[in-house]
Amino acid sequence: MPADTVPVTGWGRTAPTAARLIRPRSYEEAVAAVLDSGARGSIPRGLGRAHGDAAQNAGGSVLDLTGLDRVHAIDVTAGTVLCDAGISLHRLMEVLLPLGWFLPVTPGSRYVTVGGAIGADVHGRDHAVAGAFSRHVPSFELLTADGRIRTVRQGTPLFDATTGGMGLTGVILTATIRLLPVETSLVSVDTERAADLDDLLARLTTGGRRHRYTSALIDLMARGAATGRAVLTRADHVPLEALEPGTRARRHPLAFRPLRLPSAPALFPEGLLGRRTVGLLNELWFRSAARARTGQLQRVPAFFHPLDGVPHWNRIYGRGGFVRYQFAVGEGQEEALGRIVRRVADRRCPSFPAVLKRFGEADPGWLSFPVPGWTLALDLPASLPGLAGFLDALDAEVAAAGGRVCLAKDARLRPDLLAAMYPRLDDFRALRAEVDPRGVFRSNLSRRLTL
Repeated sequence: MPADTVPVTGWGRTAPTAARLIRPRSYEEAVAAVLDSGARGSIPRGLGRAHGDAAQNAGGSVLDLTGLDRVHAIDVTAGTVLCDAGISLHRLMEVLLPLGWFLPVTPGSRYVTVGGAIGADVHGRDHAVAGAFSRHVPSFELLTADGRIRTVRQGTPLFDATTGGMGLTGVILTATIRLLPVETSLVSVDTERAADLDDLLARLTTGGRRHRYTSALIDLMARGAATGRAVLTRADHVPLEALEPGTRARRHPLAFRPLRLPSAPALFPEGLLGRRTVGLLNELWFRSAARARTGQLQRVPAFFHPLDGVPHWNRIYGRGGFVRYQFAVGEGQEEALGRIVRRVADRRCPSFPAVLKRFGEADPGWLSFPVPGWTLALDLPASLPGLAGFLDALDAEVAAAGGRVCLAKDARLRPDLLAAMYPRLDDFRALRAEVDPRGVFRSNLSRRLTL
């Protein structure tokens, strides 16, 4: 297989490192690549949407799995698809939506591979209803360090170590996914504005599970009485009978037509998304949002993945890139969430805008991120003065509240806090040592956090 030493970075574009990039075109080539990993080991990689260093391996090998991207079978009776792990969620939507099927969990980008979705155990706006991605995966095939391909089933230790295990137990080759039946490619969206964080949490709490999808965009630059003001959206899939007869939507109810805008320029001005600019954007965004609106019809791409319409949108933070900081705290820790929101607002961190969601039951993956409670995700320019120390302080507050930082987004968490955030960490390390005693699967993340 051809292999080139190239710079590799996460989606946040921070700290690029050089690695040997290998792109297997068959399972046999994947096995050969794993057995020939070398002293610095290998790490599987999909479309590079992990924001931090989870899919980087400085001085070692990175296995690009996007060449393994086939759909093997669709079982319309069972409502499942069997596919290669290198296929993107975007491609699955292209194939499945016209047939009346949708992914039960979709994260903020559809340009994520199935293997990446399992390895990070991604979640979506419907976590309170559907849980994380792995709940809908009855089994997958895993290439382990010894060159064996194992069928791994839900409910087994290797399954729970791999889902959320960030590629450190092996290379996922294929997966079976249970699907969600839908009648149209439209969602009906209700929108309302929340005046502050307390108002927002009350609306999210009293809303229950009447809607499948719920999330809020929150203005983290607003201060004083407006701290935590937000725009809350709830949505459900639209049934066919709700569409007007004779309309284009009724004639083509399952059409999948993503909007694609011009790519962000390669050289974006540094500092453009500073406090003044983001403060103005947040103000305009909040004031232009409807105070209350129900039943707005939106296409699946526009609702779930608006940023995917702008190729390379991660360039807008300039050469220095950005840090995505996402944490979760449990039910009953609303005061801790409020303190963190106020600290971010008081520091005038330029995040446009952040996303707040409510999590449901915890997922079985030992390093899966969701816990019952609340999660907040924000993007910050990596060049922001004093950012590292500020986020370290937030980490400590999150850990003290019994919360955790999302490893799929992380690029800078200190290892001493990891055990407090992930109680099954010792189990993960023990199983990893059992299935990979030579440490074949390694990444910058695993070295930094001694995973």
